[in-house]
Amino acid sequence: MMKTDRFQAQEETTLYFEYGDTELNYLKQKDKILGAVIEQIGHVEREVDTDLFSSVVHQIIGQQISTKALATIWQRFRNGFEKIDAEHILALDAEELQAFGISFRKVEYIRDFAGKVQRGEFDLEQIAHMSDEDAIKALSSLRGVGVWTAEMLLLFCLQRPDVFSFNDLAIQRGLRMTYHHRAITPKLFEKYRRRFSPYCSVASLYLWEVAGGAIPGMRDYAPKKKQQKYKNL
Repeated sequence: MMKTDRFQAQEETTLYFEYGDTELNYLKQKDKILGAVIEQIGHVEREVDTDLFSSVVHQIIGQQISTKALATIWQRFRNGFEKIDAEHILALDAEELQAFGISFRKVEYIRDFAGKVQRGEFDLEQIAHMSDEDAIKALSSLRGVGVWTAEMLLLFCLQRPDVFSFNDLAIQRGLRMTYHHRAITPKLFEKYRRRFSPYCSVASLYLWEVAGGAIPGMRDYAPKKKQQKYKNL
């Protein structure tokens, strides 16, 4: 059941995506421009959640809302459960889940996912043993989970080292800003993917930082009429 005010959120150790000199030295050697970006920014800490069930729920809740709104709702959500798992999710009805600030459609997706896990129709443990391609296919078969969401789960839950998402607008923006491109075509994106592989995930971390304004003076080279589309990334 839902926690009352007398319950406190369980303290959890914050985990970050793990990488080090091996990945950084490889990327610096393969790409001097990215190497300079890495030197300027320094080590990037991005939180990960190694619990796949929790991560799927987190990603569904976060779709099409701001980072700030997600942080607020997710903290409220975590405080409302002794454990975020199928049993505890399904113990609440749709209205109780909506009360955390989640849309009815997202509640449907979360309950459907929890039901599949509880009935054994979706094997969470098996995902960890799949290739990236098969894991993305399996995860994106869930309602409310598209390819981009599946890719983010591979990176920020499973910590796969070679994730590079063409569907991520901030990654595209980071590439434009770093390499002075006006647009990122699939062919151009594939060129960078091959260059950064097998450590695309670490390259992604730095491109996100660039897109977020980590290096003063770097600008987006997209045509001005498209700038508004990327303004809030």
